[in-house]
Formats: sequence, structure tokens, C-alpha cells
Amino acid sequence: MTIRVLLFAYLRERAGERELSIDVAEGVSVGDVWELLCASHDRFAEAQPRFARNQVYVDKAETLHDNDELAIIPPVSGGAGDFD
Repeated sequence: MTIRVLLFAYLRERAGERELSIDVAEGVSVGDVWELLCASHDRFAEAQPRFARNQVYVDKAETLHDNDELAIIPPVSGGAGDFD
């Protein structure tokens, strides 16, 4: 089966792509796909992202299905400072 993976922020920059099409086995979980991506992109392993399957937040145990969209969203921070 094929899933579409959307990468955001520094994950997109590290992969050099904003979207990937990945062929995976039936019954694969979000966590399985994350491990696969970490194995092929060594700088991903340090991230602790959130995951969304078809625009709904899910955990790593969620099972994926053919043609699903998996968004991988890293934590964001910043913006503190003085405002005039």
C-alpha cells in the first residue's frame, strides 16, 4: 500500500522534500513509518513530533491504510521578546 507523508519545518529541511510517497506493508503503524524515516534520515531521530493521519492527530499506535496522508509535525517554540 502507498501512503503520503507530509514533512513540516526543520524535518522538511533535513529531508530536502516536503512530501514523500512511501510503499509500506498492510497493517503498518504510524510508529513503524516514523522508525523507517528515522533509519533513512539520521537527523530525524532527535525529533519528537506529533502525527496526524488524514488531518486528525493520532499516536504512534494508529494503523495506516492505503492512500492515507501522514503529517509529521515537529514541536515549535520561540517568539518571546519585548514588543513596542
